[in-house]
Amino acid sequence: MRNFLYLSAIAILFTACKGGGLFSKKKFQKSTTTGWNYNDKSMGGFQKSKIVEQATGPGLQFIQGGTFTMGATDEDVMGDWNNVPRRVTVSSFYIDKTEVANIHYREYLHWIEKTFDDPMYEKVVNAAKPDTLVWRKALSANEPLVENYFRHPSYNEYPVVGVSWRQASDYCIWRSNRVNELILVQRGLANPNQLKTIQGQAEENFTTKSYLLGVYSPQPAKPQKKPELVDENGRPRNYATIEDGILLPDYRLPTEAEWEYAAMGYISQNPNVKTKEGKRGEELFMNRQVYTWAKNVNGLRDSRLGSWQGKYMANFKRGAGDYMGVAGGLNDNASVTGPITSFFPNSFGLYNMSGNVNEWVADVYRPMNSKDLEDFNPFRGNLFTKFMKDENNEYVRDSLGNVKKIVVSDEETKNRRNYQRNNLLNYADGDSLSLANYSTGLNTLISNKSRVYKGGSWDDRAYWLSPGTRRFLDEDQSSATIGFRCAMDRFGSQEGNGFKNGMHFSNTRQNSRKK
Repeated sequence: MRNFLYLSAIAILFTACKGGGLFSKKKFQKSTTTGWNYNDKSMGGFQKSKIVEQATGPGLQFIQGGTFTMGATDEDVMGDWNNVPRRVTVSSFYIDKTEVANIHYREYLHWIEKTFDDPMYEKVVNAAKPDTLVWRKALSANEPLVENYFRHPSYNEYPVVGVSWRQASDYCIWRSNRVNELILVQRGLANPNQLKTIQGQAEENFTTKSYLLGVYSPQPAKPQKKPELVDENGRPRNYATIEDGILLPDYRLPTEAEWEYAAMGYISQNPNVKTKEGKRGEELFMNRQVYTWAKNVNGLRDSRLGSWQGKYMANFKRGAGDYMGVAGGLNDNASVTGPITSFFPNSFGLYNMSGNVNEWVADVYRPMNSKDLEDFNPFRGNLFTKFMKDENNEYVRDSLGNVKKIVVSDEETKNRRNYQRNNLLNYADGDSLSLANYSTGLNTLISNKSRVYKGGSWDDRAYWLSPGTRRFLDEDQSSATIGFRCAMDRFGSQEGNGFKNGMHFSNTRQNSRKK
């Protein structure tokens, strides 16, 4: 009996050591508030991810945020006074290096057509298609562009146009889902066959939100020899959560402030940029630019000596009837749009933030936004929603596979201090508490459906190339001069991966004798 008890005790100790328990040689990170081990099944199994930084999504460029003067950088020759300069701060974020091209949007249409191939989804497929008729003009021979610009391989890498604000927003959602779906497959958390069998999936297609909410379950992948994720009991886990840091935030349209900040690229005007941890950068800009490039801050041509001297740095309309110059010396070498990687990139490495096509941003248009909005991450367009649940307290998916959303009720917002309404599109400028009255269709075209676009295009004069200029169009309308690019939130260090957040000083005590 004594030997049995002795052997049992040894077995228990061995198991505890193997499982990472009290006597284990395995080192665990400890909670600084409770002292309990993280990722230790013998201490509750609370999981702390090894991932501490956000990966950069496909096509994106990191933009280090900061403070800048948002608004007009040139004389307001139009007399709109809708972009009065004002200092704001923008958090760090990501934005596409280029405009979304025809080939990118056709990839989206291909997926839509394959996934929703049933005739009952014909409206869904048609709603995603760009309006190629935007090229037509009453007294211009543009029919070849109507028939070929979006589909012909010659225009694969040219910016997609004829896309409304709503269509651009839907593309961003689709892109988010496809990127995260591929991440799960590459991490061994979803079966690769899932990417092959999109035909006719309809509402059973993958969306990030339905996956995270547990409404969608991917096809199981093969068991991993060394699983990346484990549950609280140390067993392999085949699903990811937000806490794991594997999935990326949503792609979306940039806010007007983000777009303008990224376009200006003022980081090049800093004489001493911080490039590594422990080194301090300067806190100043040497020049205030008119356009998006730093080589010739107030001019439209390349000022560098050499063969490029005098070349136009953007695709725009130089004057009446002059879209590309004369034969043998074309000034911008593009009669309409140009390739998405053509012309001079700005200091963040972004192409065509001035010229080529205007770009949709997320904001609802109001002429006095610069006076009304917050000075941190300013944005007009908040409509607060939540995910819908049925009578069984389960999330509900719609016919397209998305988890349904409903607007937050007034009952839920009435006691809040930071906001008391669910719909803030016209907050302080058009609502019942403001003196502004927009009689849309009678004395103005401005409404809650008016969305801002910026940047200038191949059909615009140089004035509109300044990032501070702003115009608007109904969110359901499109143009041959408007395209878009996507953005993404940045989580973690504001200086980017490899840098710490905040200021970190040495633990050495200061000499109290020093004055």
